Amino acid sequence: MGKRHISLKDLAKELDVSISTVSRALKNHPEISPELTKKIQALAAERNYTPNPLAMGLLRQQTKMIGVIVPDINTHFYSSIISGIESVAKEQCYFIVIASSNESMDKEIESVENLLKSRVEGFIVCLSQETNDFSHFEKLIKNEIPLVFFDRVCEELPVPAVLANGQDATRKITKHFYENGCKRIAYISGPEHLNISQNRKEGYLNGLQECGLQYDKNLLVHCNLSINDAILATRKLLQLENKPDAIFGVNDTIAFAAMIEVKKQGYKIPDDISLAGFTDEFHSIVVDPPLTSVSHPTFQMGEEAARLFFESVANGKIINKKVMLPIDLVVRKSSLKK
Repeated sequence: MGKRHISLKDLAKELDVSISTVSRALKNHPEISPELTKKIQALAAERNYTPNPLAMGLLRQQTKMIGVIVPDINTHFYSSIISGIESVAKEQCYFIVIASSNESMDKEIESVENLLKSRVEGFIVCLSQETNDFSHFEKLIKNEIPLVFFDRVCEELPVPAVLANGQDATRKITKHFYENGCKRIAYISGPEHLNISQNRKEGYLNGLQECGLQYDKNLLVHCNLSINDAILATRKLLQLENKPDAIFGVNDTIAFAAMIEVKKQGYKIPDDISLAGFTDEFHSIVVDPPLTSVSHPTFQMGEEAARLFFESVANGKIINKKVMLPIDLVVRKSSLKK
């Protein structure tokens, strides 16, 4: 077991002086005699005393900590966003405390409560796929605790948010498929209540219309963002009498799952069925064939979320401001028919 952090209270007790005396002596306060100041500073050096930033923050009612809640910490998508948040937080001498909801609303609520107990000054959050009740965030707003959403957001709540233009991206994917000879374009979406599912569906429908293709409700299926559920959704599409000749997923995980099932059933990619994903994870370039996907400016998304957080702090209240980031379609072999 490591040694306990030496506190001002420990130093004061050993020297039989008050905590305030120790604190002022460490700052070379003129009201403390040179002899006592030297004695206190020598003991602090001997005991390897360092200031506790949390304790100092509590004295100022400021902990310099931001609670960051993400659906998972395994994917490059979220780790890159966290890095962007941290880079801006560091410039402001803030720390971040990370919690994962594991795509569970209950775990998300628990994370908010635990981070509040840790005295974070506010939150930067991407909603879990289960979250359809926002009362835990409404409490934060009511108490004027800084809150910023990114990617998956509740658009009804008056809080700042950073989003990527998924609607435009799925429109481009649909048109790209069409320009490569596809006419039966399927979309595997996420839970219907999520803003990203709704926005990307809208882009898909717009893309079909621009290409002069009729919408077929059988080609739009939903899943819970897990690999197993995405495989089942793909299987459902491949069981259609009039099968799709292109499939894209609401994220890369869904597209990878679709790739597994398409290959398992003996179809060639992209000759029989073209594929595309969304978020452009690292795995996109190592699967066979490499996956066409939508590249998110993830690091920038994290930076913008942190800047909105500090703008709220500076204003002394939550600001209702939205930042929309452009995203690019990265075309690879999975969608290019010979």
